[in-house]
Amino acid sequence: MNPPVRAEVVIDLDRLRHNVRLLADRAGEAETMAVVKADAYGHGAVPVARAALEAGATWLGACSLDEALALREAGITAPVLSWLDTPDTDLRRGVDAGIDLGVSSVDQLRGLTGARLHLKIDTGLNRNGCPPWRWAELVSAAIASGNEVHAIWSHLARADEPGHPSVDEQAKRFAEAHLLCLAAGLSPRRHLANSAATLTRPDLHFDLVRVGIAMYGLNPVPRQAEDLRPVMSFRSSVVLRKDIRAGESVSYGHTWTAERDTGLALVPVGYADGVPRLLSGRMEVGIGGKRYPVRGRVCMDQLVVDTLGDNVPLGAEVVLFGPGGPTATDWADTIGTIDYEIVTGMRRPRVRRRYAG
Repeated sequence: MNPPVRAEVVIDLDRLRHNVRLLADRAGEAETMAVVKADAYGHGAVPVARAALEAGATWLGACSLDEALALREAGITAPVLSWLDTPDTDLRRGVDAGIDLGVSSVDQLRGLTGARLHLKIDTGLNRNGCPPWRWAELVSAAIASGNEVHAIWSHLARADEPGHPSVDEQAKRFAEAHLLCLAAGLSPRRHLANSAATLTRPDLHFDLVRVGIAMYGLNPVPRQAEDLRPVMSFRSSVVLRKDIRAGESVSYGHTWTAERDTGLALVPVGYADGVPRLLSGRMEVGIGGKRYPVRGRVCMDQLVVDTLGDNVPLGAEVVLFGPGGPTATDWADTIGTIDYEIVTGMRRPRVRRRYAG
């Protein structure tokens, strides 16, 4: 048994390497970008980036310039793309550090020199990216700026729904954007596929795929079985045991009342640590290889487990999600969200992070 902890996530880098190898193999001739934005989806950007590069990724993706520069400061020299910053961000820092920059508007080009650009076309997600009717203007401005147009790219809205017609429509718009670049004398690389499209649309792999959630072992296409291995597990320990009589109620609001005499185990994690309060009365944990229900409301710092009459020892490991307990996806499905939100919600410094593999 592991030593007792208050709140800890364990990041299994061997599992991450397995996932990256699987995805890079599925990418075929295309290169693989490991997306490590948001501190690698809560897994830790620097150790994850290093493990992903060891396993066959050749690029890294960071949302903000600060995230990208943190990789450089850690000594990582692989190509890095940064694509979303506020207008006052000094992009010169990125150019000086050899960071590729995502550009979605003419305004972002002003004063920018010596950069390697990835021009982003909005093909239908209607979020970041240049609208198609302004694409020719952006391409012309990028050429005139003297910066290198290294690639064009876009992002798919519904690739996790195989066969959805929007994917083909976005691919068509992306192809049209590419043809305009060729007509303007450019020969940019192309990247469109996210994790889901990497697994389901080999025709959209082009020169580079960007893998995010699948790299962390969470399947973006649950109807399609894949040998993806969850990288993060979340654990705590039993810090108090007590017995209660039938008719006694538990936690704020007394939303659960014992129908029989039972034992309770107190676990020192709550919604301040990333356990959604919406899981109150709707979750189980793993203790000693057995699943036990959580009773009453999840509190800020603690939750209460019904031990069902078993003699659960003080200090016993409690698996919130991971091997021996539910999964992050189980949590997400129960409360109507996505597992991305679960794994990025493990709140440091309250939740310690430990690496295996």
